[in-house]
Amino acid sequence: MSGAVYPWQHGAWQQLQQLRQRMPHAILFHGAAGIGKSDFIEQFAQALLCENARPDGHACGECASCGWFLQQNHPDYRRIRPESMEDEVAGEGEEGEESKKAAKSKTPSKEIKIEQIRSLADFMNISTHRQGLRVVVLYPAEALNMPASNALLKTLEEPPPGTVFLLASNSLDRLLPTILSRCRKFAMPMPSHEEALAWLKEQGVPDADSWLREQGGAPLAAMAQAETGSREELEAFLQYLARPSVEGALRTADKLQKVPLSSLVSWQQRWLYDLFSCKLAGKIRYYPRYQRELAGLAEKIHISRLMAAIKGANDRRATSDHPLSPKLFIEDMLLDYTASCV
Repeated sequence: MSGAVYPWQHGAWQQLQQLRQRMPHAILFHGAAGIGKSDFIEQFAQALLCENARPDGHACGECASCGWFLQQNHPDYRRIRPESMEDEVAGEGEEGEESKKAAKSKTPSKEIKIEQIRSLADFMNISTHRQGLRVVVLYPAEALNMPASNALLKTLEEPPPGTVFLLASNSLDRLLPTILSRCRKFAMPMPSHEEALAWLKEQGVPDADSWLREQGGAPLAAMAQAETGSREELEAFLQYLARPSVEGALRTADKLQKVPLSSLVSWQQRWLYDLFSCKLAGKIRYYPRYQRELAGLAEKIHISRLMAAIKGANDRRATSDHPLSPKLFIEDMLLDYTASCV
């Protein structure tokens, strides 16, 4: 996506240009997952390093700096992400081969570790290649573990001259308040349903409306789910939620134990939101295909039990990345839901 931002980000891009007159040393871009924040900040990083930026603030795409950036070897640019995300885009050559060997020997970490933050020290202590800015992109910021958060905080408290940090977060409440206070916060917009749907159709995504609703209106998340074709697992999960039982909980947990737990918790959170909304206002946002089943459950479930189920799902979201046993985690989650509904 060189030289452009997504259609729903044009206003945010124009707003961002106003910050360039007095550039903060750290900007934290925040908003829902799956709306294109990481692509947006990569675009901004390239534009900050560009030697001949266009009048609209975008990078020219033609200077030496842009060439290095697009080849992912710009000397004044660093990107910090969890190993699990780096593994998805491991390149060829020696580094790529090393990544592949490491991936085989151990499970890539979903956290940003202190070693990754410490590795920036040398980068920030040498002069920039062309006497311009030095840019560090880091996402998702909530993946920082506690030692890494503290190390980053020290850097943000005493920022090296000419260095700009661009962070992205899906969840501000999972970041240290001290990190939040050291960054200029920049809210990223959620596209309208119509805007997101039009974009998905342009990309040729089949059944775009259903995917978009199921992903809470986040177009990139909808496209990713459509491409992986995991509707079968989602359907199995929703069918259980629509007709909960103890036997069904155990059977479903066994069937879905290889699905990422964060996905299962998100699916359940959306279902519970629909159940709550249906009970109070007769409206359904995420799963309109299950309107009849949601209406039936909404009639029976007591509001206090429903609120407890929503709180339980929110609590589980915080531990879904580090379960002792995925199968037991899912069983516990589904049996709690069954007890709330039956």
